[in-house]
Amino acid sequence: MPTASGTTPGKLPFVVWVLAAGTFLMGTTEFVIAGLLPEIASGLGVGVSHAGLLITAFAIGMIVGGPAMALTTLRLPRRLTLALALAVFALGHVVAALSSSFTVVLAARVVTALATGAFWAVGFVIATAAAGPARATRAVGVMMGGLTLANVVGVPIGSFVGQYTGWRGPFWALAVLAGLAAVFVGRFVPRTEQRAEISVRAEVRALRQGRLWLALAAAVLIMGGVLATYTYITPLLTDRAGIPAGAVPLVLIVFGLGALGGTAIGGRLGDRRPTATTIAAAAVTALALFLLIPLSTGPVTAVALVFLMALAGFTVNPVVTSLAVRIAGDAPTLTSALTTSAYNTGIAAGSALAATALDSSLGLTGPALVGTVSATLTLLPLIALALTGTRAPTRIVSPRTTPVPVHADTTAPVPSRH
Repeated sequence: MPTASGTTPGKLPFVVWVLAAGTFLMGTTEFVIAGLLPEIASGLGVGVSHAGLLITAFAIGMIVGGPAMALTTLRLPRRLTLALALAVFALGHVVAALSSSFTVVLAARVVTALATGAFWAVGFVIATAAAGPARATRAVGVMMGGLTLANVVGVPIGSFVGQYTGWRGPFWALAVLAGLAAVFVGRFVPRTEQRAEISVRAEVRALRQGRLWLALAAAVLIMGGVLATYTYITPLLTDRAGIPAGAVPLVLIVFGLGALGGTAIGGRLGDRRPTATTIAAAAVTALALFLLIPLSTGPVTAVALVFLMALAGFTVNPVVTSLAVRIAGDAPTLTSALTTSAYNTGIAAGSALAATALDSSLGLTGPALVGTVSATLTLLPLIALALTGTRAPTRIVSPRTTPVPVHADTTAPVPSRH
C-alpha cells in the first residue's frame, strides 16, 4: 500500500530514478570524448593530445562547479535549479555541436561542467529528502549508479554513434535527452522541500585533520593514474594494439564493466578492511598500468589490462570516499564535496600530464607511464593512513532539517560525485 508520500514501502520514489537518469547523461558527456578523440581532433583541426584538453577542461569545471554552483543557487528553489542546470547543459552541447572552433567547444565544455556540478549538488539533496532517512543511502547509491552506468553503456554507445554520425552526433543526442530530463524534473521533483541546518564552522573545522588530506590525496592520485591512461586509450588501442577503430567502443564497455565491478568490490570490502583493500587495489592498478607499456602491442593483453586497471582503480574510490566522510565525523558535507573535487583534480592533472607525455618521445606509451607513477604514488597516503589509523574519534550525524515553505525554498551545498 502506498504511503502518504505516494510511494510503496521499500521502493524508492520515482524522482530518484529521474535524477539517476540525469546523472547518467552527465557522466556520459564527461568521458565520451575519450572514444571520439581522433574524430574531434580532425574535425576541429587540432592534435589528438590537444583535443584531450576537452576532458581536462570539464574536470576543472567540475572542481569549481560543485561547491561554487551550490552556493550560487542557494536561494533558488531546488526544482528550478535542476531545470536551469539541465537547460544550460543542453545549450552547451548545442553550441559545441554547431561550432568549428576548438576554443568555443572548450568554453562550452567548461560551462557544461558548471551545470553538471549544480545538478549533482542539488540532486543529492532532493534524492535523500524524497527517499527519507531509512532509504537515503540507497537513493544516493542509485544516483551514483547512474554515473557508473554511463561508463558501461553511455560512453560506448556515444562512441558507436560518433563513428557513424560524426563526433557532433552524440552532442546533439545529449542535448535532446537533457531537454527531456528537464521536463521530467519539472513533473516529478516536489515543490515542497526541506533545508538542512549546517554549521559552517564545524564543516571548516573538520578540514584541520591531517588524515582527511591523506584520503583526499589518495583520491587525486588514483583517479589521475587511471584517467591519464583512459583519456588517450583510443590511439593506444588502434595504433599500438592494432584494434580496429570500430571495435574501440567494445573495449570501452570492458573498461566500464571493470569500473562497475571495482565499485562493487570496494563497497563490499571497504567497511571491513579499508586499508588492506585500498593498498592492494592501488598496487594492482600500478602493476596493470606498468604492464600496459610493454604488453599493449597485443590486442588480447591490452584489453585484459584495460579491464584490470579499471577493476582495481575503481575499487579504491568508494573506500577512500567513505574514509574521508568518516574522518570528518559530524561535519561530512564539505568533505564530501572536496572528495568530488579531488577526483576531478586527478582527472584534470592526469589527462594534462598524459597529453604532454603523448607528445614527447614516449609516444603512445607516455600516458600509461604517467598513470603508473600516479598510481604508485597513491600508496604513500594510503600507507600513512594505515599507520595513523582510519577511525575518526567522532561519529557521523545526519544534519537536522526543518520544513521550508515553497516561496522560501533554498538549497544547501551537498556532496556530488564519486
